[in-house]
Amino acid sequence: MTEVIGRVMKPPTLMIGENHAISAHPDNCAWEYFSREPVFMGKATKRWALINCSWASGKNKLNDVEAFIQKLRDCCTGKEVQMENPLVVRETCMSELSNLRKVRALLSSVIEESGKIDEEPLQLVFCVMADRGIGYEYLKWVSEAEIGVLTQCCLSENANKASSQFLANLCLKINVKLGGINVKLDIPFPHFSDDDNFMFIGADVSHPDELKRLSYNYSSVAAVVGSVNPPSATRYIARVSLQSPVKEEIVDFGSMCLELVNAYEELNGMKPKKIVVFRDGVSDSQFDMVLNKEMGDMKKAIYTKTYCPLITFVVARKRHNIRLFSDDERVWGNVPPGTVVDTAIVHPFEFDFYLCSHFGATGTSKPTHYTVIWDENGFSSDEMQKLIYHMSYLFACCSKPVSLVSPVYYAHLAAYRGQMLQEVAWKVQSSSSCKVADCLQDSMFFI
Repeated sequence: MTEVIGRVMKPPTLMIGENHAISAHPDNCAWEYFSREPVFMGKATKRWALINCSWASGKNKLNDVEAFIQKLRDCCTGKEVQMENPLVVRETCMSELSNLRKVRALLSSVIEESGKIDEEPLQLVFCVMADRGIGYEYLKWVSEAEIGVLTQCCLSENANKASSQFLANLCLKINVKLGGINVKLDIPFPHFSDDDNFMFIGADVSHPDELKRLSYNYSSVAAVVGSVNPPSATRYIARVSLQSPVKEEIVDFGSMCLELVNAYEELNGMKPKKIVVFRDGVSDSQFDMVLNKEMGDMKKAIYTKTYCPLITFVVARKRHNIRLFSDDERVWGNVPPGTVVDTAIVHPFEFDFYLCSHFGATGTSKPTHYTVIWDENGFSSDEMQKLIYHMSYLFACCSKPVSLVSPVYYAHLAAYRGQMLQEVAWKVQSSSSCKVADCLQDSMFFI
């Protein structure tokens, strides 16, 4: 045990509907998002369908479909997310999700029926399931990899309870998938101004477990996500690719970053001048690999004679043995959110620190170890620590700060989704693929 001196950063003020400022709770830094607080920018859900797959599922059946739809619509209305009645409501059972042929037929018939009512394509298919079995994976693969339609799923057990927090979480997920913004900071990010063109990138690799790797020759899945809506930086798009199993280096990092930069330019009319990359999953011994190979590949791919953005690389790690305890008995020994330590237990020469951005209600909070391994943007320690802490409040599905900087969290989700799509692809066509349909490439389908 070593006694260290840390400091606690103040939580940021957040903006929601009609530029209304809200503050996080002083103790756990959460905010009451399951109340009728509006989102910052709601995206209307005008064309959607609901498939109830819990029909004839006994005790797991959704008791009242119409009542659930009305409760969901009421919750969305309270958050200023316009939601119309679904164009199609289909009652079926989980057996319809038992194989891909049935899933294709089900989704195709729902889309065809909705097309007779409104010629515009469906924005969303909402599916209520009796349980999360293989049907969930099949539904996601057919909808995202083949057809190209966003989906939102939930369990009938939770839909029957329809708690305020459950409905609010559904509303937040639907809104961000369709392009809305749930919450943003009330001031510019530290080190940046509202006039800056900047991009945050998160990168991670998901590896298959040993049994799947040896039995089915599954690949690892690399995911790179990037923010595309400055200055709020709340909307992210993802690129995923397959690579050799157990290999931590992201082989196609340069080309994936180039796609993100090009997408940023298409949406904003210019490329980002400053880029901050948050890399997860690498150890101290792999820093040289990240700098020499991944960053080198990135610069080779995106640099031109007239375009050379300033790049900062930050490694985020949770695989360490450091634990921080508070001497304040009122918080059960856990340090409060925003606690940062950058002395004594850090490297004597490197730019690193431990940050506990989340609230630990039970157990011992585990801080994230951040190391800035390359910095062309000239961040000070205070700026980088404050930037990461503020970004932890912008994870789209939470009403509290998360333990990892949000781009890394999104990269986790995108890599996990890519791994799931790959596994279904092997079952279907005995070949690897983790790509989603082109029309979903620039959406937050992975939420």
